[in-house]
Amino acid sequence: MEIKWLEDFLSVATTRSFSRAAESRNITQSAFSRRIRGLEVWLGADLFDRSTYPITLTAEGRQFRETAEEVVRLLSLSRAEITTRTPTPNVPVVAVTALHALCLTFLPRWLNEVRLSVGPVVSRVLPDNFLTCVQALVEGGYDFLLTFHHPSIPIPLHPDKFPHIVVGQDHLVAVAVPALGRRLVSNDTRLPLLQYSRGSFLGLLASIAQSQPGAPPTYVAHTNENSMAEALKFMALEGHGIAWLPESLVAQELADGQLHSIAPALPMDIRLYRSGERSRQIVDKIWHALEMP
Repeated sequence: MEIKWLEDFLSVATTRSFSRAAESRNITQSAFSRRIRGLEVWLGADLFDRSTYPITLTAEGRQFRETAEEVVRLLSLSRAEITTRTPTPNVPVVAVTALHALCLTFLPRWLNEVRLSVGPVVSRVLPDNFLTCVQALVEGGYDFLLTFHHPSIPIPLHPDKFPHIVVGQDHLVAVAVPALGRRLVSNDTRLPLLQYSRGSFLGLLASIAQSQPGAPPTYVAHTNENSMAEALKFMALEGHGIAWLPESLVAQELADGQLHSIAPALPMDIRLYRSGERSRQIVDKIWHALEMP
């Protein structure tokens, strides 16, 4: 049993609608229904009377609601006390979740800019894949989300509940070792492609970039079953194929000539998201500093 099951249950108890509750929790209705059913299986009782509209709580559901509300309240209070506890007196903590690539390239410089703007802060960072980062922001354990953005891929966050600021730009570039790039001697040449896992955020961006005019014909030679661009970078450096990577991640290798860009780049924004419904003084201070021209 997970705390998010309790939060899901309370959301349905409040809205009396699975669809509205799923939307507020930023997950699909089918996945949401499975989580509610998992809670009911764990408890051994039906919590909702699904034969009525709007749905209503069963007697067991009404009894369990009081327990769930108290458990969530106590756990949220404990988490807030722990995550805002400062190792250094009077120095606030800021928690950021970000894509792996941004943690390697953009985040260190951005944190320096934050400290110059608002003063000393203690940083806590979760590098992970896109969906985990989104969930971490939605569930309230992190103040900010840093992610790439391209108009072709919607971000599953409601703009009113999760506002954003564009804090930088990057490009997705197709790179390969010089010897592999020289094989592009005709339109019939197909080059080995180093691919992200199916459905990964950078993988979706890479598919868009690969479909642009001027991209070389390819065949999939290797699939990395995670979303870490750094892993594909080292495969590319060893000559295994073409990799679509954030330009900031391979800037030094491009400058040194270890890798060459062999296709038109795909421009990307770097966005910073926060929750519009949760606020702390340090979060507001950073946000206002970033909004200033």
